[in-house]
Amino acid sequence: MQIPFNKPFIPWFSFRHLIGGALSGTIAGNGRYTKKCHAFFESRFGFKKVLMTTSCSDALEMAAILCSIEPGDEVIMPSFTFMSTANAFLLRGAKVVFADTLQDVPNIDPAEIEKLITAKTKAIVVVHYSGVACEMDRIMDIANRNGLFVVEDAAHAIDSFYNGKPLGSIGHFGTFSFHETKNIISGEGGLLMVNAREFAKRAEIIWEKGTNRAAFYRGEIDKYGWVDIGSSYLPSDAVAAFLYTQIQRFDQIQTRRKKVWWNYARLLKPLEEKGFLKCPVIPDFATVNGNIFYITLQSGEIRDELLKYLKTHDVSALFHYLPLHTSPYFSDKHDGRALPNTDRFSDTILRLPFYNSLTRRQQKYIVDKVSKFFAG
Repeated sequence: MQIPFNKPFIPWFSFRHLIGGALSGTIAGNGRYTKKCHAFFESRFGFKKVLMTTSCSDALEMAAILCSIEPGDEVIMPSFTFMSTANAFLLRGAKVVFADTLQDVPNIDPAEIEKLITAKTKAIVVVHYSGVACEMDRIMDIANRNGLFVVEDAAHAIDSFYNGKPLGSIGHFGTFSFHETKNIISGEGGLLMVNAREFAKRAEIIWEKGTNRAAFYRGEIDKYGWVDIGSSYLPSDAVAAFLYTQIQRFDQIQTRRKKVWWNYARLLKPLEEKGFLKCPVIPDFATVNGNIFYITLQSGEIRDELLKYLKTHDVSALFHYLPLHTSPYFSDKHDGRALPNTDRFSDTILRLPFYNSLTRRQQKYIVDKVSKFFAG
């Protein structure tokens, strides 16, 4: 029984809208399906302004531009994240300052954020790891008291909530990913949420290569030109067409993924009670969105041995982020502070196979192998 780590959900109906879009005569950006996707996210989650992008990385780059990040500005973010989170701000000349995570959840620690704020700090970037919400009330309070922007990297967090509020809607800006490993996919792709209305117009200009072309096509101006910096951040309408087939089955997909998540939690509970591993901690203010399921082990050595053991039994489990503050690129730029929780999560997290079509039988097989590893 070969069980991959991920298997993209691509049912036959995914191609219906792709074909329809191609036959419409245009598949360039900001077409019919782009508008349909925008309308879905704005109506479903109440986002004020959304813009599809070619990736979550591009959405983060747009957020950095909208924060007016300049050389010398400092941006606080977790080290336990994908490098795109940092790259978006480094490309604007910012100094990235890494904060440690909480002890029991691999999300940024608000107390650490507060310690790192200086006169040069301009923004805080939070990452909702595995779709579990950061402590947003504390973080927004810190930001408001210090006049800072907040960007939510919600790449994992579509359809996840903080005290009833959709993640991505709380900070000044939020970003989603539609990479093939995420809940709702378009192969590659992302979304920028602009939650402060005063930035909506500029966001659209940056999105359209620094031009006011979108306003021109709506008939609001009689010609368009170059009015700001920007880039080609909007994706082909073919990407949006594929995504639209996914969001038409949004509830079906999410219901299935959440069942997979909770079944793992149920099956692994006896091993957690025996102290062999820990399942994800879900704070009272957070929800589960069925993004990934990870376990933490007692040491890096045990994690690595379990990975090897599962591989010999045809189970493709993976570790996750290597800390950015000790990476080959950034290690000589870090200020030397120890980030013990970040290092511990990086050493001990193991992600189990997770996808829509993962069956209960396959989950039972995976957990049985984990049990036999510890029994041995």
